[in-house]
Parts: sequence; C-alpha cells; structure tokens
Amino acid sequence: MPRWSRIILKILGVFIALILVVFIAAAIYVNVNKKSLLATITEKLNQNLNGTLTIGSMDPTFLSGFPGVSLRLNNVVMHDSLWTVHRHPLLEAKDLEVSVNTLALLTGTIEIKKIGINKAQIYLFTDSNGYTNTSIFRKKKKTASPQEEDGDSGLEVGRFALDDVNFVVDNKKGHKLFQFAIDHLKGTADYSWSDWEADIQLKMLVKSLAFNTRRGSFIKDKVLEGPFKITYTDKTGVIDVAPNKLKIGPDPFTIGAKFDTSKEHTDFAINIEVNEIAWKNAANLLAPNISSKLNMFNFEKPIKVNCTIAGNMGPGGDPAINVKAIVKDNVLTTPGGKVDQCNFAGVFTNNFIAGKGHTDQNSAVKLYGFKGQYEQMPFSIDTASIHNLEKPIATGVFKSKFDIASLNKVIGEDVLQFVKGTADVKLAYKADIVDFKLTKPYVTGIVDIKNADVNYVPRKLKFTNTNISLNFTDHDLFIKNIRLQSGKSIVYMDGTIRNFLNSYYTAPEKVLLSWKIRSPQLHLGEFFGFLGSRQTTKKRKSAKTNFSDDLDAVFEKSQVDMHLKVDKVYYNKFLATDAMADLYLTEKGIAIKNVSVKHAGGLLKLNGTISQKGNVNRFDLNTTISNVDIKHFFYSFDNFGLKTLTSKNITGFLFSKTNISGGINNQGKLLPNSLNGSIIFDLKKGALLNFEPIQSVGKFAFPFRDLNNIMFTNLNGKFDVRGQKITINPMQINSSLLNMDIAGVYSMSTGTNIALDVPLRNPKKDEDITDKKEISDRRMKGIVLHLLATDGEDGKIKIKLNRNREKTK
Repeated sequence: MPRWSRIILKILGVFIALILVVFIAAAIYVNVNKKSLLATITEKLNQNLNGTLTIGSMDPTFLSGFPGVSLRLNNVVMHDSLWTVHRHPLLEAKDLEVSVNTLALLTGTIEIKKIGINKAQIYLFTDSNGYTNTSIFRKKKKTASPQEEDGDSGLEVGRFALDDVNFVVDNKKGHKLFQFAIDHLKGTADYSWSDWEADIQLKMLVKSLAFNTRRGSFIKDKVLEGPFKITYTDKTGVIDVAPNKLKIGPDPFTIGAKFDTSKEHTDFAINIEVNEIAWKNAANLLAPNISSKLNMFNFEKPIKVNCTIAGNMGPGGDPAINVKAIVKDNVLTTPGGKVDQCNFAGVFTNNFIAGKGHTDQNSAVKLYGFKGQYEQMPFSIDTASIHNLEKPIATGVFKSKFDIASLNKVIGEDVLQFVKGTADVKLAYKADIVDFKLTKPYVTGIVDIKNADVNYVPRKLKFTNTNISLNFTDHDLFIKNIRLQSGKSIVYMDGTIRNFLNSYYTAPEKVLLSWKIRSPQLHLGEFFGFLGSRQTTKKRKSAKTNFSDDLDAVFEKSQVDMHLKVDKVYYNKFLATDAMADLYLTEKGIAIKNVSVKHAGGLLKLNGTISQKGNVNRFDLNTTISNVDIKHFFYSFDNFGLKTLTSKNITGFLFSKTNISGGINNQGKLLPNSLNGSIIFDLKKGALLNFEPIQSVGKFAFPFRDLNNIMFTNLNGKFDVRGQKITINPMQINSSLLNMDIAGVYSMSTGTNIALDVPLRNPKKDEDITDKKEISDRRMKGIVLHLLATDGEDGKIKIKLNRNREKTK
C-alpha cells in the first residue's frame, strides 16, 4: 500500500475514533445527567412560552440520532395559561423525540436539531371571544440587526417529523374547523436570522377543512399527499407555500398558498389547479352547499379547473372562492337533459358584488363561449350567467338554428307535434332556476320558423308549409308573417300579445291575442277541431313537460281578438266571398261580430255567439240577408233541415232578418230539434217549382192551372222556430196559381197543423188591374176553400177540408 494511503487511513481511523469517543462520552453524560438534562430540555422548550410544557419522562435513544444524541420525551403536554378554562391542550404527545447537538451538549448547552412527534394531538383553539391557546408562544421583539439580538435566538429546529398526529384548528369565533389526521410529515428547516425555509413531505387524511362550519368542509375525507416548500419572512410575516404537485385523493393537483400572519387574523390565499379531473371528483372537493348543486350536473370527460380560496382566520363568513374551468368537446348531463359537443370557459365566484359578502346570494356562475347540441339542436350562448345561488336567476343570449322536428323531444308531442321545418332563434333570456331547471323565462328577441308542418294534437288540426316570426320585446309579443295551411285553407296572420310573459305564467286566461288575418280561401270544415271537447292526452312525468303544459294552458285559456278578411269561405256546400269578421275567442266560446259576406249574389251580415257545453256547441245568431238567391241559399245550408221544401222547389231573391239559436255537433252538423228563434223574410220574384204538397191538392182543385211553376209577386212573413216545429204567423200568399191566407204550425216530424184559406178564383183574371185596393178587395171573392194541412197516416202531410175552422185573418 502506498505511503499516502496508509496516512489517510490512519487519519480517518483517528477521526472515527474521536467521534466514537465523543459519542460515548455524550452517552455517558446523558445517562449520568438524565434528570438535569430533562430539566434543561424542559426549560429550553419552555422558553418564550406563555404557559407550561411538561414532560413525563425521558429516555436516550443513541443510535437513532447518531452522531447526535437523541432523547425520547414521553407524555409531553403543552398548556396555555387559560387551559383550565377552555380545556383544550395545545399538545398531547405520547412520544416526542428530540435530537440535540452532541458537542453543544458536552459544554452544557441544549441545541435541538430535530423534533419528532409521534402518536399525538395538536389542538389550536380559539374561543368565541377571540382568545387562542396559541398565545402560549410569546412573540419576539423585532430588532433592526442581528447585533441587537439579546443572544437568545429561541427554538430553531433543523429537522422535524410527525407520525400518527391528529392536528386540529378549532376557531369558534370564526366558525372554522380544520382537522387533519397526519400519517407522516417529514421536513427540514434552514434559518437565516429571523427568516426560515422548510421542505416538507406530507401524507394526511383531511377530516375537515371548514372555512365556515355552517357550510361544511372542503376536501372532506380525502387523502392529501406530496411535497411542500415553505418560506417565512419575518419582516412581512408572510408564509409562502410554493406551488407544487400534490395528490388530493386520486387526482394530482398543483397547490400553492400564502398566509399573512402580520395581521390580527391571519389572511390566507390558496391556489389549486388541475389539468384533468372528473367533474364528480372536483365537485366533491368543495363544501356541501356548493357540491350539492354541482352534483346535479356531470361531464363525461375530465375538465381543467383552477380554484382560489382567500380569506382570513378571524370571524366572518365564507372565504372568497373563485373557480375557473375549461370544457372542451364534452357531454354535459343536466336535470333537463344532455348537451352534446359542449364547449365553454366557466367562472364561479361567491363575491360577485364586492362588499356584499361571500354568500350564496352573492354567488354567480358565468359561462363564456358556451356551445353545444341539445336533442340534436345546436346552440350557442355568448355569455350565460347565473346569479344568486340561493334563488338562482339565469341570464344570457341564446342562439340556435335547427330542424324544428327536434322540438318534439324537448316539449313532447302532446300539444304540438312538429313534422318538418326549420327554426332560427336569437333570444335574450332571464329566468328563475328551480330544481336546476329554467322556470318562467322572460325573453326578448326573434324566433323565425319556416316551411313547418305542425299538428295541434288536442284539436286534431294539421298545418302544412307554416311560417311564423315571433318578436319578443320587454313586455309584448309580436307575431308576424305567419303562413298557415290546413288542407286547402291558407291563412296569413299578424298578431300582438300585450304584457305577454307576465300573463303567460301567472294568468293565461288574461292573455289577449289580437290577430289580423287574411286568407285567399278558408274551408271552415278543416277547423272543426275547435268544436267539441279537446282530446285529452296522457301527461308524461318528465323534466320536459313543463313548457308543454304551460303552452297548452295558454292555448286553451287565452282570449283571442280576431279581425278576418277572407276572399272565399267554404263550408260544406256554402260558398261566400269577400268575407269580413271580428271574432273574440275565449275559453268559453266565440263572440261573432260584424260578419259580412257575399253569397248567392247577395249580402249576409251576422252577429252572435258560439259556446261549448260538453259535446254540443250552442250558437245564438242575428243575421241580415239582402238580395240572396234563395235557391242557392237553401242548397248551401242543406235546406235548413226541411224535408218538403228544398232548394229544388224554390227560386227568388231573399231579404231576411233572423234571430236564431241552436246547436251543432263536433263535425259542424246541425243538431235536430235544436233551433229556436224567429225568421222574418221577404221573397221577391219568387216561385215554387214542383212543390209536392200544392201539386197533390191542385191537380184536383185546379186541374187547368200551372202547378209546376207558381210565381209570387211578393212573399213575406214571419216564422217562429221551436225545435222541429215552425210557427207560421198569419200571412198572405199571392201567386200565379192562386191566392192563399195561411197560418199554423209546420213540423219536421209530427204535429203539422196549418190552416189555409184558398179562394178558387184564378188570379190571372186580375192581371190587368193596376189599382192595388181593387186587387185586394177582389182577392177573396168567390168560392173560398178552407183547408187544413195535417199529418197523414203514412207520415206525409195531407190536405183536407177544415170543417171547424176559424177564418185566418
């Protein structure tokens, strides 16, 4: 072996021997001076304490602290001066291990290099008056330079460790409770004058991180594991926790924090960031008042989240919480359904208005650039906001273009069923949120529907090629450019609803829809769905039925003021032109005003009402008929239920006033026996053609007169209608066949009883007489037959002599 090697080995051997001698000497010193050392250590640890620290016993553990000397302190208890009042020891440790400097120890000085706390509880308590048991630690007086120090640097520990330690911060005044079950904590500290820097490795279970015990705990029952780098600056009193990778539960986070201890109540700010975390995992890290709301939602893919929590350890409410989240190409599940292809940047704050407190009422959620697809309907919201999480209010501007058939999945098919068409929507909305669903939204903006086929299910109405433009203002709804087509009917409409949204939700029966309607042709039979009872639909228990139910209620209970102008109106055989009408529709029925139509060469005017009672639609009508071709008139209305007198038997031009009531069924058919009222008529240039009742009598009484074409110079009278019976008030008939006075009852079934006074004199003999008085005097001259028209045994009307007559006046 080379000489220099032997020299180095000898030196090394001497050094090791020296260390062993020193260590053995220290060990002997500890054993010999155990009692005095315990007193010295106790005194050292009690320095700067405003209270007491007691140690039950001490045992040396030489090898664990080599080359220093380690001491195990058993049953260590630390009490502040008011412990007897609040009964919360600051420290209770079964085993506290202290490592001291060996050389310093031999000189009689205790210099602690490491402290290990095992199987212990550290309890930092603050009562409701603000007193804290941490006041046991006396604050050092600040000095300008190290030279001004009093030579006592206090307790400086280079290494420390905690194993199986329950750490509690219980602040009754601030309603805060932090409780950590520390599995292990190991760290080293470097000191520079009054500052220090520590590196820590930690694993612990968070039992409570409640910044407000009335709200509950953050990251409750989650394991926190990872490294910390902490620095303390005495000049500012700030503890800085550098951002570092930590795990909370299964998820890796970057966590950093600052604690300002220079103030009466320590201010803190904690920053937490994670690039990918499941929504449920993130929600369950927050306090129950927040997580309970967030758990109503979910995302299929992980999201990126950044959270800051800032506040102070003093009394007060919740800390300020600000959360930022980035969502890309995700699927959002909500109580109202799923949003596919979801993208947005989201922000949550519980300090929406500065100075209003960190409360649910002052909390808000904002979603920027929100885009997604709901039930195959793509939409976007530039900025969606939810304010006041106690009574949430949502606002935003909703934009969407979609196939309108997609609405069937949203609002259901019980009221409106969309077959085809497109919708273009741009609405600014404000809505309450109840059970995390938009309720009673107030909207402004435009909805354009084009080329839509729509079925109104309760009334079995179908509309094709429908266009609608809805313009929502702050208070009113304007409905423009509507085109409806049902069968052959085409309708163009413009409407207005004043104070729409207020009435829509609270009192749909007060909704008044004013329509201006025009149509080139209208087939009334295609709208008989509005007659009779609505088709009831089975209510589905679904989150999507609220809007459908509201819409259905408005359709049925609202009032409609309609002003119509129709070029052609069809109803069975009836055809009218240039129709104009004012209709007022309510839940109870229809008020008909100012109806005017041209029909059969004349003019019809009408006023009245139609009301629904069960399956019967009652009507009350007042009509005026001017110069109407009676043949076409009878034909159009199926002869008004008459069997004997039909459109084939009558010609002329009718002038009439009626006041009539009756009933029609759901198919628009006149109900038998339902007519009641009066008819005043005047038939000009009239004629009876092949009228069987007169023919049956005339072929015997007037065999040489024309019975097939009986012309009237003027025919007027009044009929009173009561069901199937028509009372013929006394009237005169002057015709080319004969003259006649008639009165009685005509029945559409049985009960006909009509008295007829018929002079046999031929009216043609008086054709050359121009004096009306003379014609009147000669009218009943000669032989007069007194006849009675009654029911025959075969059901037909029979004419016989009226032997017990009272002459008709």
